Amino acid sequence: MQPDFWNDKRAPGVPNDIDLSSYKSVIEVFERSCKRFADRPAFSNLGVTLSYAELDRLSAAFAAYLQKQTDLKPGDRIAVQMPNVLQYPVAVFGAMRAGLIVVNTNPLYTAREMRHQFKDAGVRALVYLNMFGKLVQEVLPDTEIEYLIEAKMGDLLPAAKGWLVNTVVDKLKKMVPAYHLPQATALKQVLREGRSLAHKPVPLALDDIAVLQYTGGTTGLAKGAMLT
Repeated sequence: MQPDFWNDKRAPGVPNDIDLSSYKSVIEVFERSCKRFADRPAFSNLGVTLSYAELDRLSAAFAAYLQKQTDLKPGDRIAVQMPNVLQYPVAVFGAMRAGLIVVNTNPLYTAREMRHQFKDAGVRALVYLNMFGKLVQEVLPDTEIEYLIEAKMGDLLPAAKGWLVNTVVDKLKKMVPAYHLPQATALKQVLREGRSLAHKPVPLALDDIAVLQYTGGTTGLAKGAMLT
């Protein structure tokens, strides 16, 4: 594909080139966007919209919890196993703001695939939706994971709607197989505690690893690609 292929296909006002020297890291891009577009919608799901300001506040609380309530250090790996829900960007940007490397875990993974990825990436923490709890319980003894943060579908919804969604998912649709992970900390508790803590900005550069993105594994074991 020729370099100028997209020149006449971009929306008006979108530049042809990006000055990478304008930003020190992907987190600086994120934080500047949160300030510049504070009142604008960032993500919507299940009838609820998070503004950039709300995403900034929630991800900072998540980052502060990781920094102050765990011994995770910049460069450690944290896996995030969720579908497209509002909790995902909160966890991902929060983890990055704490200097951690995000390992995206496919919600459709089998126990074998989860076990391989967690061990291969050296994952120390896992954020997961409770409907994957049974699989997490199965693979946990074979990994080095020390911290579990458990989310539910309704966590970031208004209280009544969140309760209703969680009840439907668990009791009516039977999408949450029985499991036992008493060591897991609820995402709502993480955010509640994190709000009272100060997030300490972590110096990051453009060549720091942001994400270990695993391949589909169609030609063998999935491999982690380092994305800066």
